[in-house]
Amino acid sequence: MSVLFLLISALVLIYLGVGGTAAALVMSIATLVGVVEDEWHLASVLFGGLFLALALILVIPGDLRLDKFSRPLLGWVRSRLPKLSPTEEEALKSGSVDWDGELFSGKPQWSRLLDARPARLTSEEQAFLDGPVEKLCAMLDDWKITHEHYDLPDKAWKFIRENGFFGLVIPKEDGGLGFSNTAHSEIVMKISTRSVSAAVTVMVPNSLGPGELLMHYGTDEQKQHYLPRLAGGEEIPCFALTSPVAGSDAGAIPDKGIVCKGQWNGKEVLGLKVTWNKRYITLAPVATLIGLAIKVYDPDKLLGDNAEIGVTCVLVPRDTEGVHAGARHLPMNTVFMNGPTWGDEVFIPMDQVIGGQEMLGKGWTMLLECLSIGRSISLPALGTGAGKVASLATGSYAYTREQFGRSISQFEGVQEALEPIAGYTYMMDAARQLTSGMLDRGVRPSVPSALLKYRNTDLMRIVINHAMDVVAGRGVITGPRNFMARAYNAVPIGITVEGANILTRSLMVFGQGAIRCHPFIVDEIAAAGMEDEDQAAKKFDGIFYKHLAHTTRNALRALVLGLTGGLLESVPAQGNIKSSYRQLARFSAAFALMTDVTLLSVGGGLKARQRLSGRMADSLVQLYYASAVIKQWHEEGYPDDQRPLVEWCLQSCLRDLQHSMREAIINFPVAALRWPLRLLVFPLGATGLNGPDDKLGTRVAASIVNDTPLRQRISRGAYTTMDPEDPLGRVLNAYKLANETAGMRSKLHDAIRHRDEDELDGIALLMGHERKKLVDWACAEGIVKADECDKLEEALTALYDVIRVDAFDEDGLKALSRCAKGKRKVVERPAAE
Repeated sequence: MSVLFLLISALVLIYLGVGGTAAALVMSIATLVGVVEDEWHLASVLFGGLFLALALILVIPGDLRLDKFSRPLLGWVRSRLPKLSPTEEEALKSGSVDWDGELFSGKPQWSRLLDARPARLTSEEQAFLDGPVEKLCAMLDDWKITHEHYDLPDKAWKFIRENGFFGLVIPKEDGGLGFSNTAHSEIVMKISTRSVSAAVTVMVPNSLGPGELLMHYGTDEQKQHYLPRLAGGEEIPCFALTSPVAGSDAGAIPDKGIVCKGQWNGKEVLGLKVTWNKRYITLAPVATLIGLAIKVYDPDKLLGDNAEIGVTCVLVPRDTEGVHAGARHLPMNTVFMNGPTWGDEVFIPMDQVIGGQEMLGKGWTMLLECLSIGRSISLPALGTGAGKVASLATGSYAYTREQFGRSISQFEGVQEALEPIAGYTYMMDAARQLTSGMLDRGVRPSVPSALLKYRNTDLMRIVINHAMDVVAGRGVITGPRNFMARAYNAVPIGITVEGANILTRSLMVFGQGAIRCHPFIVDEIAAAGMEDEDQAAKKFDGIFYKHLAHTTRNALRALVLGLTGGLLESVPAQGNIKSSYRQLARFSAAFALMTDVTLLSVGGGLKARQRLSGRMADSLVQLYYASAVIKQWHEEGYPDDQRPLVEWCLQSCLRDLQHSMREAIINFPVAALRWPLRLLVFPLGATGLNGPDDKLGTRVAASIVNDTPLRQRISRGAYTTMDPEDPLGRVLNAYKLANETAGMRSKLHDAIRHRDEDELDGIALLMGHERKKLVDWACAEGIVKADECDKLEEALTALYDVIRVDAFDEDGLKALSRCAKGKRKVVERPAAE
């Protein structure tokens, strides 16, 4: 019994993370007692001996441990740790760690999530959404924008400039609106529900662009000159990063700047002779100020001994001699301004380097910091906006569209498609707000920004595809009536830009997160990179054994929580979702264990193991999105009507999390570790997390069909109109009338069903085309009251109008063709030139 007590004590100490030394000593005592009392078999003695050895290592004098253990271990660890390129080292230094670090820790502190200051709008920001944003949306006709003008209307451009849309986040003292990141996200999201082209036009100057870079890194002179002009729309900015031969690998850009002397405003000054060839640059065709990422070289050593200075961000006025821009790309039938820009040996003074001469070579750090903001706001907001439009329009359409005498929203097959539309939209919104709240607290969420961009654009694709399945033929016919076409067209854009999703998932999310968010790896890499061996060994000695205890604790936590379903974990009681909290804690421990095992066993080979990295990224995504859903529900006071959505989201995340972890283990590249990992992570097998059942799915599908506050909550922040001449307004107006006349139409259908066959055929013919005759018949028969007839006819007319699609005669098609004609050619400086 003494042995058992000591063993349990040691395991409890490890589980609680009290200290590796204490646990090892207790385990060692248990080993010795067991041997003396002959209670241990050989395997147990060997196991206990391992802890005894560890105890000796931890308690022996520091110098002896350094020489005998830490130095050799440091050499081994150096061979296992990932080798980082200069670009990757810069990436790890950028950004900061928040809730993502808790998930990597293996023991997330839920109070840190629940107590964090949430995303909130000020009264001024809300007034801007209710005023200028609402007005801008009202003046946008997406069909005319994309099929007639191929541009925003002039009045929209003027309105955007005059009302500060290009200066949302520029401080008030610099002429901007000084809004929060949450407000920026809400504004972009709302505009995107009206026009993707307009949303992109607004979001780019406020995310990755000269304005953001100038705010954080510009000299006082640059800020004073450019920020008021950018905020007031006098300057239209773009930022050119992508080159034809360096897309996702931005660190490999061939564009260059050579340090030299040249003429600027009639004077000889020190500057750069810049040559660039960029494409896919949003706003480049209309930009008056071009931001560039280039590599700077100093072959004549005018600045010092270093000939290769590195990535640098510069500003080039559009009217500078030698600058080429103006041609346009057309991204997937959206018409936001996008195109190539290039220049050959264009001279600019050092004053045009963002941050001045002292920021030469520091451009990559600057870009990474700003990318984390842009990726956290722009595309996640677009994805959420698409989900909100799909929820509004598809739920309304499903309710109003009737087949076989009843609403198609009652068909289980349709409900199966509506379910993820509602659930994923709620999930996207939660993750968007969790991350914008981080930004408003001063966090630079490099890892969350990557996973949010990847997942929200991916969920946008899933949601829009389901919406297209429901609206069917109504969604595939081009024309001004189509309320889903532009979102469907825009899906690949979000998937591709700001870091293509394949790259983001397989290399960035886990590849960076495993190191950036780990409590010890960054310091171990720093120790391994130190030239002074004594200092390196001392630094490593102070870290590695803590890391070992961390890994051991997570292994034990994963096993114990897996065996008990998390029952030993202390979790918050609010919301009555303890089981979800416990499963998330269990998988956080398993994820942390898998991270350590991956880094130590695969090491530098992780870059080539992109399936493994992708599955681990998916695991982190599910942990993060489940946390976001909990946070959102908490901030709204745990309203009971949202419970079905919350439970659907949590169950879906846990199901997908289990699947990703299981696939990662089954396919783990070191075959010998698969069974041990499976035993620790899934001691009872991968069971019990099957996702939402049909009953819950039906309730979630109904959340965007039934006219309730929950439906309004899911679509909150979207632009809405009841104008029956508007593509979205048409379906929303019909939905409203359908709800108002539900009782009348039910009586009408019942009456029709009870007529004889001959009379029924005649009445059926009236249902589609001669609604007035049908209503007159219903009134004459007393099926509906006399004062209800006009309302019923209005509703039936609106319901029929919803299912109508556009058709073009020959003249109409010719008119479209004339609008589409333009100068089509490849306009991009050939790379060989």
